[in-house]
Amino acid sequence: MTTFKSGRLYIIGAGFAGQTLAKEIREKGIYGEVVAFLDDDPEKIGRRMNGIPVLGPIRDVARLLRLHPADEAIIAIPSASKEYLKDIYQILKNAGFEKIRILPGISQIIEGDAHFIQTRSIDPQDLLGRTPVAVNLRQSLAYLRGKRVLVTGAGGSIGSELCRQLLSGGASRLYLFGHGENSIYQIDRELRLLQEEGVGEKAVLVPVIGDLKDREYMDWILAHLRADVVFHTAAYKHVPMMEENPVASIENNLFGTDNLVTAARNHRVKRFVHITTDKAVEPVSVYGVSKYLCEELVLQAAQDEAAAGVSGSSFMVVRFGNVLGSRGSIMPLFQRQIEKGGPVTVTRPDVRRWFMTIPEACSLVLKAGGVGENGNLYLLDMGEPVRIRDLAEQMIRFYGLIPEEDIKIEYTGLRPGERLDEKLWWDDEEPMPTPFDRILKVDRKLPGRPDMVSLLEALRPVCSLNPLQAGKYRDSALLREILKAAVPSYACEALSPVHG
Repeated sequence: MTTFKSGRLYIIGAGFAGQTLAKEIREKGIYGEVVAFLDDDPEKIGRRMNGIPVLGPIRDVARLLRLHPADEAIIAIPSASKEYLKDIYQILKNAGFEKIRILPGISQIIEGDAHFIQTRSIDPQDLLGRTPVAVNLRQSLAYLRGKRVLVTGAGGSIGSELCRQLLSGGASRLYLFGHGENSIYQIDRELRLLQEEGVGEKAVLVPVIGDLKDREYMDWILAHLRADVVFHTAAYKHVPMMEENPVASIENNLFGTDNLVTAARNHRVKRFVHITTDKAVEPVSVYGVSKYLCEELVLQAAQDEAAAGVSGSSFMVVRFGNVLGSRGSIMPLFQRQIEKGGPVTVTRPDVRRWFMTIPEACSLVLKAGGVGENGNLYLLDMGEPVRIRDLAEQMIRFYGLIPEEDIKIEYTGLRPGERLDEKLWWDDEEPMPTPFDRILKVDRKLPGRPDMVSLLEALRPVCSLNPLQAGKYRDSALLREILKAAVPSYACEALSPVHG
């Protein structure tokens, strides 16, 4: 964690979050000295909060500041709209601030509980997209109090943010499940540091290294962990890479999910929340097909539980589009391209995607996990789709540069498995409102859903070596034919003769 002993800090926002930060900074005495609050509220301007002056309006007073090189601004207005944040950011940059930090959105600040350790350097995702919905996490997570919670893919973008927010849920144990040793180490270390600094509640953190593809291990680990709730985020997600490695995609995503669902049913997991994607709608990529079939697996498990008269278990699916800033997404790629001087690469000028911030998506997933019912598919309201070109131009401007003058934009064409526009629901699906803001329930009327038992049996010898069917092992051409027969929208051709 970075310290600022010699720095002078200006806190933007003299509300509950800013005052809490200032108090912590003063008590610990290691981050620097809070010189002043900057605020636009006439009722606060001219007052002193805990001995610290409140200056404003921000636009007027910022240009009068005499800054030192180490001076830093911390934006502590968790409820601020994106438009207001953009204005503040530009004001601070024009005033000469080189270091600007920000507190996370309102969904992560619980009842006035804000900590310096939660602040981080501002980046483009804080200023782009729509204003996130405010979710009362403590209220939303009440269903997890005292429960054992397992997050698969806990080291990934979605999984790690779920874990950060789950710290506030009062869970007795939080199992951090993942295949990558380093990513699980990183999130485990981060969560423990957050706890040490007073963020959230004292859930016992348990890192678990394992592989979803290992059916026997998944059954064993769920028997031993006795998890009450599972959030399943783990998946191979990179579309063009999965087109190059279709067998790996099906093996990990589909069979891994089947192993997890089976183990969850065997050991009476009470809530199973599967995270899926808009690319599962009328899928044209092997990744999209794998996620569509995972949706069917989970929803079929819900039906089987209900048909067997099993009570107390809920299996549900939450679908949403792209998230800003996830690993492997376009935002980190654009950042690297801008930092090296360009060009920024966009597939086509008219390609569009839906976007939501990772914290907002995770807050809504956690909310849906509590209010959702067995066998339902929920859709997060993604707002309006965004042109990728517009996103690239906004990111270039974030760095104080001019699109096409300072940083060129090049068009590379759609890659295998990609399409111009994604859909959030099938033609035979209908999103219905729920009492919960930005959470929709999908009324499914899809005819001719695949027979998952038969499909898994057909795919199994391609993904797992069976000496009696050795010729099918890792045969990506055969795998594609099986998938095309089961999911007609999938029509991508193999890129290369490399199998799996």
